[in-house]
Amino acid sequence: MIGKPTRLLLASLSIVMSTGAWADFTATPSEARAIAKDAYLYGYPMVEMYKTLYTQSIDKGGANYKAALNHIGHTAQAFNPKDTAVAPLSPDTSSSFLWMDLRSDPLVLTLPKIDDNRYASVQLIDLYSQNFAYLGTRSTGNNGGHYMIAGPDWKGQQPVDVDRVVYSESNIAYAVYRTQLFDEKDLNKVKQIQNGYKVQTLSSYVKQAAPAKAAKIDWPKPTATMSDSPQLFGYLNFMLSFTAPQDSEKELLARFASIGIAPGAPFKLNQLTAEQRKALEDGIADAKAEFAAFKKDQIDTHQVSIGDLYGNRDRLKNNYLYRYAGASLGMFGDSANETAVFTYVNDSEGKPANGARHSYIVHFAKDQLPPADAFWSLTMYNAKTKQLVPNHKKRYLLTSHMLPNFKLDADGGLTLALQHHEPPKNEQPNWLPAPPGPFYAVLRIYMPQPQVGNGQWKLPALTPLK
Repeated sequence: MIGKPTRLLLASLSIVMSTGAWADFTATPSEARAIAKDAYLYGYPMVEMYKTLYTQSIDKGGANYKAALNHIGHTAQAFNPKDTAVAPLSPDTSSSFLWMDLRSDPLVLTLPKIDDNRYASVQLIDLYSQNFAYLGTRSTGNNGGHYMIAGPDWKGQQPVDVDRVVYSESNIAYAVYRTQLFDEKDLNKVKQIQNGYKVQTLSSYVKQAAPAKAAKIDWPKPTATMSDSPQLFGYLNFMLSFTAPQDSEKELLARFASIGIAPGAPFKLNQLTAEQRKALEDGIADAKAEFAAFKKDQIDTHQVSIGDLYGNRDRLKNNYLYRYAGASLGMFGDSANETAVFTYVNDSEGKPANGARHSYIVHFAKDQLPPADAFWSLTMYNAKTKQLVPNHKKRYLLTSHMLPNFKLDADGGLTLALQHHEPPKNEQPNWLPAPPGPFYAVLRIYMPQPQVGNGQWKLPALTPLK
């Protein structure tokens, strides 16, 4: 039975999403269940992305609001456990955020020149949650430049002094800037670099008259259950209205239309029969079960690496389970050639990591530290919240820049301690505080060397101490 608040929400979603025709629900219940499973895997990353878009750029009174569309919002400090808008971002870089509305005019992003020894990147993400391009140290260097981001419908000439044009498959896109932060004393330098990040519309950049403004958007307010119920399909219709249909997805979208999914169409959940609604709910449960099995059998055993879950369309090859897994395990993950990511979920005995039950070590043999052209870091997360772990040391990660302070093994190797209880003082440089409960740790290798991708370098185990 649908309660009054839910009826009001569904009615409002129908109103704000009424830009397109209502897509009829023509599938049988058994067909609808199978289609809903595929549509949930397909749409979940897009709806999760909408939560971040709304939080960071629409909800001006919210605690995690960053900046309006086409304006950059900065965090002039590393992430800490209190920042909950996006999880799990890495705290070894300071982040800047730009939500781009490309409907009427491309944007030109200007990057400043930065020191050769500092890593920086701009990750460009379309509404499908695909990383469609990168700017920065690895891809364009540290000398700065002007880069134009255009939507799928833009037709025009590249200005002479623009270094590169990059096309997004969606008319709204996201740019996540990461600027390496060495320590607290480095904050002012990072702020200077962030102040050099500029964004302009193309017409402003070339000093020409602006094109006609795009239509005002009525942004539907997120709800607590939007990602785990058939409500998701209404938000998916809204998000699809900003995307360009892809040839490789025509058949898929035609299937989706038979349960009411279509770009810009209202999703009339309150007009479905109980049987139709149950078919959608069962399909969602089937999708979650498929992901749980995939995570247990493929990801937790490292047969599929975290890096395999992120990338552009060519890399992901429309593998929607991978895209879903990436969104579920951590939105906006880097592509593998930008950052290699390894997650310690289970220990060497196959048991979930838990700071209340064990202390753990990660041992790197001599000359087997993570091979990075930039740097590496190991970050601790609470497994239940996916947030950083509060601790009195305010230490959320260990990084290669701490190597001069680490205590090395007698043979030249490095042993890191992941535990809740504070170790003796002489062992504290190697200590990464764990919560008194389930956790996972993420090893990030920025600009990984070839031996990471080809398997020559092996990830050491998370070993419990008896």
